[in-house]
Amino acid sequence: MAVGMSRPRKTHTAVMRAAKAATAPLGEADTGTLLGYGGLAPDDLPDGLVVADETGRVICFNSAAARITATPSSAVLGRRLEQALPLEDLKGRRWWTLTDPYGGLATRVGQPERNLLLPGGREVLVSARYVRERPTGPVRRLVVSLRGTEARRRTELSHAELIATVAHELRSPLTSVKGFTATLLAKWERFTDDQKRLMLETVDADANRVTRLIAELLDISRIDSGRLELRRQPVDISAAVERHVQAHIATGQDPGRFLVRSRKPLPALWADPDKVDQVLGNLLENAVRHGEGTVTIEIAPAAAPANSDETGTAVTVSDEGPGIPEESMSRVFTRFWRGSKRGGTGLGLYIVKGIVEAHGGTITVDRGPGGGAEFRFILPVSTPAYLK
Repeated sequence: MAVGMSRPRKTHTAVMRAAKAATAPLGEADTGTLLGYGGLAPDDLPDGLVVADETGRVICFNSAAARITATPSSAVLGRRLEQALPLEDLKGRRWWTLTDPYGGLATRVGQPERNLLLPGGREVLVSARYVRERPTGPVRRLVVSLRGTEARRRTELSHAELIATVAHELRSPLTSVKGFTATLLAKWERFTDDQKRLMLETVDADANRVTRLIAELLDISRIDSGRLELRRQPVDISAAVERHVQAHIATGQDPGRFLVRSRKPLPALWADPDKVDQVLGNLLENAVRHGEGTVTIEIAPAAAPANSDETGTAVTVSDEGPGIPEESMSRVFTRFWRGSKRGGTGLGLYIVKGIVEAHGGTITVDRGPGGGAEFRFILPVSTPAYLK
């Protein structure tokens, strides 16, 4: 995962396309209403647009640029660019003196986006394009695009929080593994077989915890980058649910705590069985750990999402616990959401949502009939074309 990087936005491309068309001569009455690509007015653009003429004086300063720089356009139109937009790099060097767009190399076509500073130390993302009448000719227009850094800062904060969470979650099991293995190596003969077995079982459990955390990080990376691979094959969703219920019973849960309802016939389901197991395992574990009373799992045919004629399968998992507060429901599927009870990484439901959506499905959360949380996901049949 790249930390602190953001993908180019389509709106940013639109700004530069609009700016590319800004080569026609402008009359005095037109300086504030420069039309860009496809008749798009500069004030319609979400990013800041600043255009200077061949003399270096500002002829366009749209409303987004005014908002980002906290300077009204009336105060900068007609002024020289270095006065209207006094940018500095992170080392305190004046940007326009450093780049010299009008007197520099005639082969340059612009400046890539980078972090620069406005007066007062406010950061802004700046890119520039040099518009020439002919290659290597003099600069006719200097087009500058401005973007705020809020979105990038939110991304960086999310990555920093992820790293901090991972470091915290790894520290505990690795400390345990290191402590027990060092003790066994140093004092092997002093322990009984039962004591050795207990320590090795603890090491094994902590190693599994680390493995699960690494798997979660890989899933997040693939979901965020759109590279989550699905290996679709026929899935018996009822059998998968029953398998998870039996696994919980085998660990000591009361068999009477689980109620499975299956409305037949169910449509054939083509999905990634491992990923479906991951979704079911996470939802059932949450219901058992954080809920109370009976955990009800309902499986039924349903209309597939996304306005298609295809059928689908809906799985609903509900409990009778305190449920999720109304104000928190919009954040349940975000990273690091843990509700009122701490524990875990807070990444499970984020991954569940990513897996369901990668299958073309949907997942929702609501209050169940018993007052607890109710999670419902729908997976489309997704029958391969050669079987239709």
